[in-house]
Amino acid sequence: MTENAWTRWPSREALGPTGISRPRRLLAWAVRLLVLAMLLWAAFSQRHVGPWGALAAVAGIVVAALVSWAFFRTTYDHRLVPSLALMGVLLGIAVAAEATGFTGPALVIWCGCGVSALERLPLGAAVPSASAALASYSAFTNDVWLTTAATVAGMALAGYVLRLDAEARGGAQRLLAQERAARAAEAESAALAERTRIAREIHDVLAHSLSAQLVHLEAARLLIENGVDRQRILERVMAARGMARDGLAETRQALSALRGELTPLEDFLTGLVSGADGAEVTVTGERRPLPAEASQAVRRVAQEALTNVRKHAHGARVDVRLDYGEHEVTLDVRDSGGRPGELDGPGGGYGLLGMRERAELLGGSLDAGPDEEGFVVTLKVPV
Repeated sequence: MTENAWTRWPSREALGPTGISRPRRLLAWAVRLLVLAMLLWAAFSQRHVGPWGALAAVAGIVVAALVSWAFFRTTYDHRLVPSLALMGVLLGIAVAAEATGFTGPALVIWCGCGVSALERLPLGAAVPSASAALASYSAFTNDVWLTTAATVAGMALAGYVLRLDAEARGGAQRLLAQERAARAAEAESAALAERTRIAREIHDVLAHSLSAQLVHLEAARLLIENGVDRQRILERVMAARGMARDGLAETRQALSALRGELTPLEDFLTGLVSGADGAEVTVTGERRPLPAEASQAVRRVAQEALTNVRKHAHGARVDVRLDYGEHEVTLDVRDSGGRPGELDGPGGGYGLLGMRERAELLGGSLDAGPDEEGFVVTLKVPV
């Protein structure tokens, strides 16, 4: 069955107390207590009944209160048949009250049923239920017809206004819940991205450094087992020691990056090539701080490119150019070619494939390949 305005229930957020301000909640309870007090006063003020009749009237009022509470619960659970049955019980209690001379309580119950039906039931069930309740009120009230018509119209309007108000409150609660869920998902996504970034830094710094050390130490072990001369063994041990020292320095730099304590990029590049002969750094464009991810990508690619130069083109002239464009920063590292160098074992660098993946995650690109003289690595990262 297709749900429409006549068959749609008010949402649970609309029928529940969530979102109602404390003053308004106190006012609602005050009105309920006032109505209950008026009904009890009407039960004890009737002169045509004795003490037993008054007690019976009080029992009826208590039953009506319990049935009303049950009606509120079944409508909150969107149970139509029990809700209509309870509404019928309330109308029956009102008829019994009228038949025994308790006209005031009967009129109050009929009005309450009319308002509550329009507020809490689907309109297809609310309109006939409210019509029956307000028609009963009109039939037994002693007011003139104009006053009766105004009262009936006012009660119907009040019930519908309360319905609209509840639905607006329910809509606001749903929007608030969706916003909270979106914020939680955004926070979770940000935390996941941060964990991924930390994991990438740890992998780049430690995994490759330790694997390179392991290669040299394994080579040293094999040299010792084969009885090779002491100098070749010492070279392997010193290479592993140097990589451990470099790995420790890289770890400190990564921790500084995660804390946002990065040295200026130009100073980093200058320090990176300071120990290499024939290497120079050129910076063009308007210098400005870069986002941490972009800055780390430039640093890592520069380190990998220079490591490859030491490994594959020892003694080559190296030109490092950093260009600050309007929308992207470009790092260009090119060498003039040379002989294989000091890092002749595997695992000497971080891997251009990993650097390319890092650049693509930032929306950039990395190109690496030979040119007329040597090898060129070009990184472009949007900023």
